[in-house]
Amino acid sequence: MGELEKEIQYIKGVGPNRAKLLQKLGIHTLKDLITYYPRDYEDRNKPSEIAYLQDGQEALIEAIPVSKVSEIRTKNKRVVLYKLMVRDSTGTCILTWYNQSYLKNRFKVGEIYKFFGKVKRVGGHIEMMSPVYDLEKTNKNTGKIIPIYPSTYQLSQNTIRQIMENGLNLVKSKLQETMPEFIKQRYQLINYEEAITRIHFPNDFNEFKQARRRLVFEELLSMQLALLTLKNQYMTEEEGISFSKEVKMSDVINQLPFHLTKAQEKVLEEIDRDMEDRKTMNRLLQGDVGSGKTAVSIIASYKAVKSGYQVAIMAPTAILATQHLESFKQLLDPFHIRCELLVSSITKKKKEEILERLENGEIDIIIGTHALLEENVRFKKLGFIVTDEQHRFGVKQRGTIVAKGENPDVLVMTATPIPRTLALILYGDLDISIIDELPPNRKKIDTYAVRKEMEARVNQFIKKQIDEGRQAYIVCPLVEENEEMNLKSVTELAEKYKKEVFKEYRVEYLHGKMKNKEKDEIMMKFKEGEIDILIATTVIEVGVNVPNASIMVVENAERFGLAQLHQLRGRVGRGEYQSFCILKYEGKSETIQKRMKVMTDTNDGFIISEKDLELRGTGEFFGTKQHGMPEFKIANLFEDMPILKEVQKLASQLIDEDPKLEKKENKLLKEMVKEKFHDRLEI
Repeated sequence: MGELEKEIQYIKGVGPNRAKLLQKLGIHTLKDLITYYPRDYEDRNKPSEIAYLQDGQEALIEAIPVSKVSEIRTKNKRVVLYKLMVRDSTGTCILTWYNQSYLKNRFKVGEIYKFFGKVKRVGGHIEMMSPVYDLEKTNKNTGKIIPIYPSTYQLSQNTIRQIMENGLNLVKSKLQETMPEFIKQRYQLINYEEAITRIHFPNDFNEFKQARRRLVFEELLSMQLALLTLKNQYMTEEEGISFSKEVKMSDVINQLPFHLTKAQEKVLEEIDRDMEDRKTMNRLLQGDVGSGKTAVSIIASYKAVKSGYQVAIMAPTAILATQHLESFKQLLDPFHIRCELLVSSITKKKKEEILERLENGEIDIIIGTHALLEENVRFKKLGFIVTDEQHRFGVKQRGTIVAKGENPDVLVMTATPIPRTLALILYGDLDISIIDELPPNRKKIDTYAVRKEMEARVNQFIKKQIDEGRQAYIVCPLVEENEEMNLKSVTELAEKYKKEVFKEYRVEYLHGKMKNKEKDEIMMKFKEGEIDILIATTVIEVGVNVPNASIMVVENAERFGLAQLHQLRGRVGRGEYQSFCILKYEGKSETIQKRMKVMTDTNDGFIISEKDLELRGTGEFFGTKQHGMPEFKIANLFEDMPILKEVQKLASQLIDEDPKLEKKENKLLKEMVKEKFHDRLEI
């Protein structure tokens, strides 16, 4: 339906200025608008009696004004209060509005009105702050369930609701069904158009539940079908490589300068079995920061090379690729395995020489960034690929490097623990290995959650550590000042810390908008001890190893997901020194307190990710894009596990019977998956 692609500014009530605000919320078209779901609902249906109102309660009252609106000027000349006393059969209530002069002659004494707002009990008085209102017989703002949308402060809830109503009117009786009839009947799902209308404006909570179930079911089903289709794409008809049973991983394990953990040994057994099998390996290696994933990839690479094949290692940044090269060379040089680095910063002459040697088979292991995807990178006999999680679900990228070999085995590594219950579901296209223990020599990182008023003590502590020869990270959530959140930007903070707080130390800053070369140079200087304090955004999440860095301070920690905080914490504690993570937070909400407690109580990434999912819901959990997963608009995997299990079973049946969804009855499903994952699937 072409109407759905209509630009948002041409919808009644929008126009160019509001269109810009809506675009900030990710709403560019009519389709974006109607699938911008409420985050909450207010039940303005059932009136309460004034005498029984509770402090802090949001309530609806039906009451009569007993006098006209009074105007009260405050000492602050900009603020004028407008107060109205109303009563019902049980008591009186004072209603208060700020700077709304038009209300002076709005209410008639003795008429019945409905008011909805937040109750405040002060002594014996009952007040309601800034209530919305209707005449008794009208239901514009009350008498129904009202949706509350995620918003920006320049767009009021009333404005969004009005625009949403206008948008829904445009698609009335025109929305095409997206789900086959047999699935709707089997799972008792309502029609798509009804679900879209009712999710925004339900008449009661039963309607809301039905609408939400239908939309969650669809969102999860399209994801599951996409993942299974993806898995089928990799399981080609042709056979994969069967690496030599004669080449033993134990040859390199016995020469290691450290002992493997039981978890690493178990994972290596799984990988060894896959590599010797004729079926192509597509395996996800999940492990916490510092659990020893790189060592596992080195040992597996050894087997591939000694079986006569080349290996490609893809890292997200040049500095990480350089770090991998050091680790690979350290462990594999004694076995005469030739490792090389391919990143964009090397000279043209050196690059040409590397490409020639790679194509001739004179390089066994090539370690690089996106540079490995370029067309002129050719292998003599590529058999094994290790790729970082940033490339996961970017199927085209993984497909590009896979195409450079003959059905090579693929190992995807991720340092982002996902709750065990979800891993199998979310990575449906990959087999899964988990390293769930840390090496015994890893020191526990002491974590403290502190409020703003402790800042001076925190700064003193940082100075003490640097005076002892250590280095520190300070992480901020934003690059530019955001007027809504009013958080200090990296550049501003760096300026303050450089010139005032830490002026006697070497302070530098780093953020995502810098050029890669500049970022790599700063990170390298920090690694080599030429910078004492590095102020950064989350670009430092990706695993650069700085053993001398012992302090991680996170500004406005309440703005980060727990999984992200855990990743940041993993940047320290990589050397012999006791390390510390200090989470500076603002806000007193129960959720913030709970989240800070989780971080100070445990260092286990899997427990943390479970809690993160529970406390924040899936939208935000995956919204950071750290999993490369498509963002969920409505599903919450913590709450919706029962639907997810139903959907998983259904998706498996459908793909088993019709791998490419080519049957007539699956036409709508194919279109749904295609639309949501068109850039990731060949379907």
